[in-house]
Amino acid sequence: MSKKTIFNSLVGLSLMSLIVASCSSDDDNNNDTPPPGNEVVTIDPDNFKGELLSGQTAILEPSEVYKLTGGFTINDGASLEIPAGTRIEATGGTSSYVAVAQGGKIFINGTATSPVVFTSGSTQPAGGDWGGIVICGKAPINVGSGTATSEVASLTYGGSDVNDNSGVIKYCRIEYSGAAFNSEKEFNGLSLFGVGNGTVVDHIQIYLGNDDGIEFFGGTVNASYLLLNGNEDDAFDYTEGWNGTAEYIYTTRRADGTGNRGVEADNSQVNEMAAPISNPVVRYATFIGGASGENQALKLRYGTQGKYDHVVLSGFTVGIDIEHDSTLNNVTGGALKVTNVKFDNIITESKGKDSSGASVDVQSAYTVNNNTDGAGNGTLVPSWAQGWSANL
Repeated sequence: MSKKTIFNSLVGLSLMSLIVASCSSDDDNNNDTPPPGNEVVTIDPDNFKGELLSGQTAILEPSEVYKLTGGFTINDGASLEIPAGTRIEATGGTSSYVAVAQGGKIFINGTATSPVVFTSGSTQPAGGDWGGIVICGKAPINVGSGTATSEVASLTYGGSDVNDNSGVIKYCRIEYSGAAFNSEKEFNGLSLFGVGNGTVVDHIQIYLGNDDGIEFFGGTVNASYLLLNGNEDDAFDYTEGWNGTAEYIYTTRRADGTGNRGVEADNSQVNEMAAPISNPVVRYATFIGGASGENQALKLRYGTQGKYDHVVLSGFTVGIDIEHDSTLNNVTGGALKVTNVKFDNIITESKGKDSSGASVDVQSAYTVNNNTDGAGNGTLVPSWAQGWSANL
């Protein structure tokens, strides 16, 4: 088959060895593979940046080390496949990231013995060396009229498709991310903007990022087996009406004890009653913290609902901190509950504050179970983290 090289001066992406992919007989519901019939293009490993357009698929080669030198966007109708064992080394701070636009798809197909690794390309890696991974879907959010623009990568997100499918991320390590534009605008390790529950997020480690580990901006996506270690801000964050399930979560602070909350949970800071209301299920989780910074294990505020079950909270000054009238009303009505919680080395189990700032007793929000093992092994590294993770 003949080959040719394409140069796209608008996006700076070198696309070489363009071939036409044969049609696939795979089931269209198999979200582990890219769409059949797309043009398959090969990316220059030394200059990984630019964009994929509708009808294009890029498949990385695990034998190569890819240098992410700028932003890379997967547009509507395009897909990127990253096989097990592929390594991507990023440089460039905020200019370097991978983003999936609405209708685009990413397939990160790592395995337990051969994960996909996104890391720093610096000889002295540090948090903030690059941006992170951003996915924008068409699932419901409670911002404005139901769509918004992502705070990083400037892509539209939100809609009405709860089952929207942006692809697969499994057995993937994201290291040294979190580059900041300013004190109010930073990349998380993994940012999920209005992502639907047709998307697979499974066995992810986010290590030493300079903002949150993972953040959900609305949407309905589920996530499981999350290692969120050494991130500078909150380990696990959600807002804008996220309705999904997250289970098997193990978080730690940096080795020097710095970092912030285990969970920062909001419905909406603009309108606490905005619909859909954040109402996730979070279960089988261990959050390990410290006394410095924002030192609450679970910070539940701005009208969030949710069900937390089988959680271990360890080393924080405050275990459960609930704030604002709307959130307290969810406790009273049973829409916000923490069950089977174990407090380990926690100075203050719980505290509450209404919208006027007055203290409120919130012990009715939780039930204690000192036998729960959280993420699977209490405060110790769970067995499911072995083999594919690092720096635990």
